[in-house]
Parts: sequence; C-alpha cells; structure tokens
Amino acid sequence: MRPPLHPMPMPQRLRAALAARPWPGRASLGLADLASLALAAALVPNAPAGVSAAPAMPRVVEVPSRPAFIKPPGGSERPARPGQILAASTLLRTQKPGRIQVLLANGRSFRLGGDAVARLGPDGVDLENGQIIAWVNPGSKGTTRLRIRTRVATASIVGTTVFIDATPDTVKVFSWEGHVSVATSSGVTFELHSGQQVVFEQGAWQAPRRLSQEEATVRRRTSLLLNGFETPMVTLPVIERELGLSPLAAPAAAPVAPASPPAR
Repeated sequence: MRPPLHPMPMPQRLRAALAARPWPGRASLGLADLASLALAAALVPNAPAGVSAAPAMPRVVEVPSRPAFIKPPGGSERPARPGQILAASTLLRTQKPGRIQVLLANGRSFRLGGDAVARLGPDGVDLENGQIIAWVNPGSKGTTRLRIRTRVATASIVGTTVFIDATPDTVKVFSWEGHVSVATSSGVTFELHSGQQVVFEQGAWQAPRRLSQEEATVRRRTSLLLNGFETPMVTLPVIERELGLSPLAAPAAAPVAPASPPAR
C-alpha cells in the first residue's frame, strides 16, 4: 500500500510575506502575486545575520511616493509595490512625484524619479527619460560594471555613484563620487570623477566641469533621489566625504502639547 500523501509545508519566508501583505482581503490574492512570492521564497538565499543578500532576481525595494508602475514583458502595467520580483526587460515608469528603488540581482541598486521611463537590461538599465541615481556598494565583490544607457551615451560604474537626468533635449551625467566612464554614441569617451558633470544639449557635448561647493551643497539638499527614502543609501557618507558636504540634519520632532489637567 502506498503511504498517504501529506501537503508540503509552506516555506517560512513565504508564510511571512503572505501574512505581511497589506491587501484588502486574502481572497483577492492573484496568481501573479503568488508566483512572485513563491519565486522570491525559492530563489533568495539565506543571508548571514545582519547582512542583506542580493536577490536571485531584481526586486522593488521601496516606493516612497507615487505614481510608480512596473510592466513585465508581455504583461500589463501595474502599480509598483515593495517586494515585487522584476523579470528581465521589465519596464519601470514614474510620474512626478513618484519614485522607486530597485535592488538588482548582482547587488547593485538604483532609484528612479520624475517622469521616468526605464527598462531592465542584461547588465544595467536602459533610461529613456527621467532621473536615475545608481550605485555600487563599497567593498562589494566582483568587478561587473553597472551600465546606464541613454539615447546618446552609456555611463558605466564599478564602485561609484552616478546620477543621470535625461529629457528629450538634454542628457546630464554627474558623478556623485568615484569614477564614471561615459561612452558617447559619437565615439568620444569622458572620464568623470567625484563632483564632475558632462552635459549633452543642442546636439553636442559640453566639456566636463566640476560643480562648485555651493552647487553641490544645493544639489545634495534638494535631490529627490538622495532624500526622502527610508532604505539607507550606503554610498551617501562617501558622497558627503568626497565632496566635503555636511550630512543633512534630521527633521525636528513635532513638539508635544502638554497634557490637560484633569477635570475637577
């Protein structure tokens, strides 16, 4: 007689993910959500205590403001949510004031904002429009370059932080810290270092220049991609050290009104 079959226990990570999801009702769980969660549970390895392991596939880390969307290849566009698994060639889109942060399978990270449209490529991101900041964690293993492609140039980084702003008329590439190689479609390559920027406008590239201390300070204080995220950006202290910038002060806590005396 064949032994009775017993259901396979659900992995602990999948149970935790299902319990934590803020959907209105469990009956509304779709097949796409189940597939994403099951894939995440099956493919993401256990990391040592205190260490965040890179996912086996890219995933959404944070969506601090909306509208922000993802569109899987062959699928329909849907709102971006933390924890979503992103297949190759997934299209990411934000509308002001929407922003999104993504962790790639190789441990590299990027944030999108503004009216951005970008697609996940085999070794980086194809940016069609909008703003992106991408970085490689200091001390991360491997020498795989993270490449951000635009219509007129490809920016490559190994252990640095790059910012790109692409519009229909201009493309700005800025090295927040470290070395950024910018290979243009015209065959010219620019090598940027901390605080340097190169701009394409009116059909031509300008010579790279270093931002002044005042310009860098204003950009640090007002950047929508450096600020307003709960997930830490591990290269931010490096940026501040490289450019001689002071860390932003934490917002002051709202004053607490004194308790009213008890009624007599």
